[in-house]
Amino acid sequence: MLKGLIGKKIGMTQIFDENGAAVPVTVIEAGPCYVTQVRTEERDGYTAVQLGYGEAKPKRLTNGQKGHLKRNNLNLPPLKFLREFRVKTPAVNEGDKLSVDVFTVGEFVDVVGTSKGKGFAGAVKRYHFRGGPKTHGQSDRHRAPGSRGAGTTPGRVYKGSRGPGHMGDERVTSQNLKVVLLDAERNLIGVRGSVPGPRGGVVLVKEARKN
Repeated sequence: MLKGLIGKKIGMTQIFDENGAAVPVTVIEAGPCYVTQVRTEERDGYTAVQLGYGEAKPKRLTNGQKGHLKRNNLNLPPLKFLREFRVKTPAVNEGDKLSVDVFTVGEFVDVVGTSKGKGFAGAVKRYHFRGGPKTHGQSDRHRAPGSRGAGTTPGRVYKGSRGPGHMGDERVTSQNLKVVLLDAERNLIGVRGSVPGPRGGVVLVKEARKN
């Protein structure tokens, strides 16, 4: 069975465990998702399952997107988000509907999202550089990155060096988050810990790879 869903980050709250300790929880509205396509090794060269999530107005989709959802007499609703999940044995059929029931309380999941965009940031904020000394007449170098060159040879800054630049707005995976809450009626999953992205951001919830 495919253990993966597309969802939307609702926000954070806390619950109390059996010992009375407060547990930080991120609530995700996951599903319902529809199986829009099953990739096979013979036809596509790899095995995966494509899921669709988030019903939209039909006019918001292109004719190609509508045709993809209507092919083979699937007649799926107009879905806004399509994402693929790599699996060795899909064990699902096109047109199937998946909900939070694919997960159980106590198991571990990976959550993939897009981190918040921070715009242009300096090296101190972006990479936690120490900055320059505050003594000996330095009035404007407290948060400067300092020299990064490599001397006469090669006489330039190497590509990929840490420095000021665009921060955030990247694909981030939070690994091994424990499922502590399931609400099948409202399609809610509560995972222990933080999840990348803002409230309302689209996330992928899938079975943990390293646990």
